[in-house]
Amino acid sequence: MHMITDTEASVADDTGSATANRRRIQTTSLAQEAYRILQRMIVHGELAPGERIVEPALCEQLGISRTPLREALRMLASEGLIATRRNRNAVVTRIDPQELEHLFEVEAGIESLAVGLAAERMTNTELKQLEALQERLEKLLAKGDRDAYFELNQRIHALLVAGAKNPVLEETHRRLLGRLERARYLALDRIGRWQESTDEHRAILEALKARDGERARRLLADHVQHTGESITEINRG
Repeated sequence: MHMITDTEASVADDTGSATANRRRIQTTSLAQEAYRILQRMIVHGELAPGERIVEPALCEQLGISRTPLREALRMLASEGLIATRRNRNAVVTRIDPQELEHLFEVEAGIESLAVGLAAERMTNTELKQLEALQERLEKLLAKGDRDAYFELNQRIHALLVAGAKNPVLEETHRRLLGRLERARYLALDRIGRWQESTDEHRAILEALKARDGERARRLLADHVQHTGESITEINRG
């Protein structure tokens, strides 16, 4: 009878560990993909505020099991996009006007700080990239492509924060962003806000190109405030 040596046992353990790691990576990948899809559905209103999360239906729709779905739901809950309830279906959270006011105050502080630093730290290559994105944004405005405009707008905001070259600031902004995306998307419902927002982005870009951090900070803070005001008006309406 063959005796399993320590070496063979070690190899078997390593193989088993590698297999387990592959399973975890695959599960995590599925969870991340489910998270991205569900986040987009919530932001775009396909899953409406107050709507119940029916796990079997979502598993079938996304083609995944409950394990990655529940991991995705945990990530959404950590961002405040859904609320989990003991022994009951999770629900999409409603937009709280007071919380939004606080969120936009924090966003204005983070992004204005970031853009002030970016005026000093962004490379000329990064500024050219930002200008190229601005030109694409203006074309999407002319076409009236709301979803593509929104996605590019989010990318520009992320690039502005990344330009500060401060990983802690960037991570803080990324954690906040999920709770603000619904509000930003909703702001595009306001007539005239597309044009207004695009013009504000152009002015911020010009301040960055001039390396005028103080002006960039002021313009960015005003831009976020205007978005917040648009949301308040929509909620009142």
